[in-house]
Amino acid sequence: MREQIPPMRESLDEWTVRMMSWHFGEESGSPFWLARRSRLPFDPIRDVTDYASLRLFGLFDKTDLRGVSARDLVPRGFAGRPFRVVETGGTSGAPYRVVDVTRAIYDVRMYRVMLEARGLLGGDVLAMTPSGPHAYGHFVKLLGDSWGAAVFSVDFDPRWVKHLLRAPNAGAGGASGADAYVDHLVAQTADILRDERVSLLFTTARLLMSLAPALDKPLAEYGVRAVCTGGTSCSPEEARYLREEYLDGVQWIDTYGNTLAGHALQGDAPSPAEPHSYHLPPPFAVMHVVRPDDVWQEVAEGERGRIRVVTLLEDLFLPNLLERDSAVSAPPHPWFPWPGVARVGPYEAEDADQITEGVY
Repeated sequence: MREQIPPMRESLDEWTVRMMSWHFGEESGSPFWLARRSRLPFDPIRDVTDYASLRLFGLFDKTDLRGVSARDLVPRGFAGRPFRVVETGGTSGAPYRVVDVTRAIYDVRMYRVMLEARGLLGGDVLAMTPSGPHAYGHFVKLLGDSWGAAVFSVDFDPRWVKHLLRAPNAGAGGASGADAYVDHLVAQTADILRDERVSLLFTTARLLMSLAPALDKPLAEYGVRAVCTGGTSCSPEEARYLREEYLDGVQWIDTYGNTLAGHALQGDAPSPAEPHSYHLPPPFAVMHVVRPDDVWQEVAEGERGRIRVVTLLEDLFLPNLLERDSAVSAPPHPWFPWPGVARVGPYEAEDADQITEGVY
């Protein structure tokens, strides 16, 4: 992967210093970060001399992104470049907006490398993924475009499901409305699978739980070679059920992450009894598993903690974002030679965000 993506050959310390000059330089930084530079008790360009120095920023409050004009998030160094505004799914409340100038390009390159290593590169694609402002749907289309695939999509608004589940006094009515919407997504997807010969199916694990039993035959018999999931997860028991009952002859590739933190790639488990792991690619992002009572102290390998992420992209800098998830710290993987996480689940604490997971 490092051979095909040159920035990944750069050391994390060197990349960090370069990103500070980029995001806080008058000619290249975004209005969002330039306005904050004078309010910081340190000089990011002078005082951040390596990756560890990013602790100077403290924890990033993602609510600072709410109400910010999208154009204020675009680095001046990208003036005149096309960009896309993408939004989070709204799992913990009102969505956040960020901009994508180069990120999707890197994401596509990394995912292509992984697909090629698994013998899956090529063929037509079906995106049972969020559309509109969501990064997942845009990513799948760009990925398919990279090899000339026909990319089929369903009309999917994940916020409607969350709206139904969050509505005051929704009760069983909200759940039944959400179930009806999922049935609507499944019907759209089944129609495309019957009419076309799709090699790769992109969706979420929760939707896969609804789709697979509803189909007339196993996914492999529709021509599907791999199911690629992201967003919401399912339990180990549910995953085992899907593999044994519906995914014979189909590879299942999962990712962990979100619009702000990026998407960590799956490292296959060393044995059926062990969980697979997820790995974010430095220097673009770094994932830490930390003690809940001391977010600067990482837990030992094999121990559970809360996830803290640093995003270090040219179009998005987010220092020390505490995620809503907990995980077990995992060692480097033969495919991804940097630490990762495993057994990801919701982080439960009094100060954690109230979340509505839905289907994405």
